[in-house]
Amino acid sequence: MSARYDMLTNRRAIIDRRRLADALEALEGEREVLRRQACGLLKGALDSGRAEIAARLTERPGRGAEIAASYAFLTDQLLRLVFDFATTRLYPASNPTAAERLSLVAVGGYGRAEMALHSDVDIAFLTPWKQTPWAEQVIESMLYLLWDLGLKVGHSSRSMDDMVRMAKSDLTIRTAMLEGRYVWGDTALYDEAYARFEREVMAGTARAFVVEKLAERDQRHQRMGDSRYVVEPNLKEGKGGLRDLHTLFWIGKYVNKVRDVTELVDAGLLTRAELRQFQKAENFLWAVRCHLHIITRRAEERLTFDVQPEIAARMRYADRPGRAAVERFMRHYFLVAKQVGDLTGVFLAHLDEEFGGKGKRFALPIRSRRKPSNLNGFIVDRGRLSVPDEAFFHGDPVRLVELFALADRHGYEIHPTAMRLAQRDAKLIDRARNDPRANALFMDVLTSPRAPGKMLRRMNEADVFSRFVPDFGRVVAQMQFDMYHHYTVDEHSIRAIDLLSRIEKGEMDSDHPLSATLMRQIVSRRALYVAVLLHDIAKGRDGDHSVLGGEVAERLCPRFGLTPAETETVAWLVRHHLLMSATAFKRDLSDYKTIIDFTEIVQSPERLRLLLVLTVVDIRAVGPGVWNGWKRQLLTDLYELAEEVLRLGHKQNGRRERVAAKQAATRVALGWSDDRFAALVKRLPESYWVAEPEEVLIANARQMATADAEGRPLVIETRVDTERAATLVTVYAADHPGIFYRIAGGIHVAGGNIIDARIHTTRDGMALDNFLVQDPLGGTFTGPERLSRLAQAIEDALANRHKLADRLAARPLPRTRAEAFTIEPNVLIDNRASNRYTVIEVNARDRPALLNALAHALFQSKVTIHSAHIATYGERAVDVFYVTDLIGDKITAPARLRSLERRLLDVAGGVPADKAAA
Repeated sequence: MSARYDMLTNRRAIIDRRRLADALEALEGEREVLRRQACGLLKGALDSGRAEIAARLTERPGRGAEIAASYAFLTDQLLRLVFDFATTRLYPASNPTAAERLSLVAVGGYGRAEMALHSDVDIAFLTPWKQTPWAEQVIESMLYLLWDLGLKVGHSSRSMDDMVRMAKSDLTIRTAMLEGRYVWGDTALYDEAYARFEREVMAGTARAFVVEKLAERDQRHQRMGDSRYVVEPNLKEGKGGLRDLHTLFWIGKYVNKVRDVTELVDAGLLTRAELRQFQKAENFLWAVRCHLHIITRRAEERLTFDVQPEIAARMRYADRPGRAAVERFMRHYFLVAKQVGDLTGVFLAHLDEEFGGKGKRFALPIRSRRKPSNLNGFIVDRGRLSVPDEAFFHGDPVRLVELFALADRHGYEIHPTAMRLAQRDAKLIDRARNDPRANALFMDVLTSPRAPGKMLRRMNEADVFSRFVPDFGRVVAQMQFDMYHHYTVDEHSIRAIDLLSRIEKGEMDSDHPLSATLMRQIVSRRALYVAVLLHDIAKGRDGDHSVLGGEVAERLCPRFGLTPAETETVAWLVRHHLLMSATAFKRDLSDYKTIIDFTEIVQSPERLRLLLVLTVVDIRAVGPGVWNGWKRQLLTDLYELAEEVLRLGHKQNGRRERVAAKQAATRVALGWSDDRFAALVKRLPESYWVAEPEEVLIANARQMATADAEGRPLVIETRVDTERAATLVTVYAADHPGIFYRIAGGIHVAGGNIIDARIHTTRDGMALDNFLVQDPLGGTFTGPERLSRLAQAIEDALANRHKLADRLAARPLPRTRAEAFTIEPNVLIDNRASNRYTVIEVNARDRPALLNALAHALFQSKVTIHSAHIATYGERAVDVFYVTDLIGDKITAPARLRSLERRLLDVAGGVPADKAAA
């Protein structure tokens, strides 16, 4: 029996095998009757055992290792009962031959005596030679019984020769057998099989096994996103998860023949302190996994947003000022994941010493180059930067920062032993925090022309970063409980530095052409790097993190050695790092006042350049899929409009020049006569020419001309816009009240999501509305059939052929993950943001057809929508409308504004528009 079971108390409360064995022995009847009766007894024992374990987990929610062992113990006892029942009652062998021997072995995770509620039961049946008819009958009857109990069984049946042959050729089988543990049956057969496995499979192959396992680990990390700081982590397969701990144990077991994790200390692979860290990490991760299986009622390994709050509550985390219970729980998770990474580095260092020698290593590549002449006391150990002795950092704490600066400067990996000592001595940096040498070295790392993100991440792993910049330490492993941010705050900031460096080096010219161009013009390079690092440094504190972050920057920048001018620039950038995205994504860029208000805050071309680049790397570092061509286009448009105002000084001239240039280019492309084109210009307001890019102006003109020539009252055109990663849908129809909400409803019925809407009315009463539409996965609608279905759905909605509300009600897809978040609807009405329009901003939890519902509410409120701007941030939707009353004036009457706010709040909260408060 596993040594893990020693921690279990009152085992008979989980399952009383002796009592059950007696009950099974007392059963009478034919074989099939016996099977059914046995299944009933065993199912009752399984259910009561699981209930007992669940109660123990509720009582002591952090005892993960004990609970994992309890599930394995319960499984052991059931398998023993099933084995005995099959071999003595169902298929007894009265006079067994030498070939009729059978051993039941637990393999994989079950072999480690670790299981959660819905873990697979991985077993192997061992026979001495070719399987006999008796063994086949026993194995088959056992498997049917186990399946009837509802267990998910992974099984194999092999002779000893087969086991050896397959373990040699397949790494997965070899790993499973490495963890093999005797459960029941012929003990001599098991002992012989294990001896052959050690002698014929393991002997002389330790180095190859380590290399293969590390390569397998790296591939797994790549599949999982190669970061331990993703906010919905896979706690089994993800970086810093249980599988990483398993890998360490597998390697230790294979190399040093250890049977239990505690023996890794005697083998010299872990110290006693590191063993305690290993066991604490394992205990925490198993506790989380056991809670997760119980909550989800399946073998779930991913900590998704919808389960995180419940696990936090079950594990008794509580809210604290500025940080919710779920965020405290997840921060603990990420700190444990980081600790697993630290243990991995230490473990590999020990293995390196064991397998290395004469300059050979297996864990990390050696950089082939001559040793630099001056390393200021540091040494190079088999191609990696290291320290000469354990007291090296005590001699001068500045060396804790210098380690990373030298590694970056000379292109060295850092030896795991040096990393281990740096982590141990990180607290010494408190004495050198204000030392100009240390701060200069830190700035060298941060602004390195090589790979600053890589070395900052290494500093973070060694805890040197968080001690040197305590404000950064406050956001280490801090998650934001929303569906928008994919990484913890510290990981997001370091990824943003990575992106900035890559843009500066010209590696992302095709993705970010404007940013790449501007980086070559920026004068305040140091200020930009510091601002990117600090832009989210005040998250998790009470108050606006932008304002608080600006205060942190004002305090830190002089210490880093920045000039007063650079400090002012950094603080301004941190304070306003959300300004550009908020303006571009939530305001009408064709409204002249939008640009004026923006430039009055920015004030200088250099700040504009810095803000654009900061905004780009901030959005791009949020996570995969967040950045797209539409956002790039909006930011580019805002930059060009603002740059024109700042450059020309006289704002109106720039706008007129831009409109005139667009009109001239459009006329040339169309090839129309002056009179014909003048008639088009006369029909359309100036705001239309500002809002639309040239290719849309040309397409719209041709669509209008065709419709007018053919006398068609409605023309719907669709065109894939690869630049904006969306499909452009243009509707040309007679304008009438409610046209916008009907079009929005039709687009949703066809499965589309509107990401931007530009609504225009010609001076002769025609609506010309351009919508940017994406599919549910954030891509473009493509293919003639889908585009045709999209156009038909809009036409049906405008013609009122079907009851739109019924079709929309049938359409929504479940959004269970979004429902995990509580977002109080909020409506902001601003009459100062535009000279001509009332601007209404609605914040709500995103859901299907939200835009249609809001537009319908505005229609019922007798409001005319002139433009709509739609942004989503994970589970949060922010929809902005530029509106007037029916005669084209701003809405200013207080009673009307209050009524409008109430109705929109109701609709945003889920009340149907026709039932919302008027």
